[in-house]
Amino acid sequence: MTAGADGAGAGGTGEPQRREIRTVVVLTNPAAGGGRADLAARRATARLRDLGIEVLAVSGNDPDDAVRLAREAVGRGVDALVVAGGDGMIALAIQALAGTGVPLGVIPAGTGNDHAREYGLPLKDPEAAAEVVAAGHVLRVDTGRVETADGVGRFFGSVLAAGFDSLVSDRANRLRRPRGRMRYNLAILLELVRLRPLPFRLVLADGTVVERPLTLAAIGNTRSYGGGMLICPEADHADGLLDITLVGAMRRRRLVRFFPTVFKGTHVRHPEVSTHRTASLRIESAGINAYTDGDFAGPLPAEVRVVPKSLSLLVPG
Repeated sequence: MTAGADGAGAGGTGEPQRREIRTVVVLTNPAAGGGRADLAARRATARLRDLGIEVLAVSGNDPDDAVRLAREAVGRGVDALVVAGGDGMIALAIQALAGTGVPLGVIPAGTGNDHAREYGLPLKDPEAAAEVVAAGHVLRVDTGRVETADGVGRFFGSVLAAGFDSLVSDRANRLRRPRGRMRYNLAILLELVRLRPLPFRLVLADGTVVERPLTLAAIGNTRSYGGGMLICPEADHADGLLDITLVGAMRRRRLVRFFPTVFKGTHVRHPEVSTHRTASLRIESAGINAYTDGDFAGPLPAEVRVVPKSLSLLVPG
């Protein structure tokens, strides 16, 4: 892996520190996941109350409302903010929690659950996830911060994606049918038909410049996106650095064979793939949008940096 850091990282993942959890806000979006998030929230809330924790349950009507409620929870001085949902809900909570020291608890109830996988949180078991919250083991981890060409800045917890996968997300967001996962699968097929090399330029913190056609670029604070695709398999969520995976331009048939290897993390062995590590970078590609934690972040060019140990997360002890 090519070093592109402008200094030493924060170093190591560290050990969780115990904190007493007495009061929490549980935040959910009732419409998320076809109602799965709401059910998970109710089950987790019941378990938290059984454990003697005071719970205030709130629901966001839309993303902006969810962030507002998260910030209100921080201002209220609760011991933790707990979100029930997937990576999108976690990303909204991070906007309010980064840098505050208020811990984030997660009741996984999404499709991808990449944050939950990264930190070993219980999947499909809201009661077990609630018990993790109640135990109060807090791990300080890094976040990423991206400033896009439209002037908008946001934190992210997992991966920033740009290129073929962001074009697929653009396409899926424009489609009205079919619903659910099939809409995304259709978007993949439609973008494969239009597959073309995308001119990228990246400037890393140490001055290294990478300028070549790519299929996609991924910038990882953690290892996976898209429901377990290990796009940045060596990423460490607490080393003060971001991992970059660049997939060179390739033909359609080769790309179809290539993608299954991402779930094992073995794609980095392919000659078309290069990896780098850096604390910050600038990424450019005309007409391409960036997505973070699976959601739209904004158009390139973008400035991206790591924010070391900026998020407190409740994890298994």
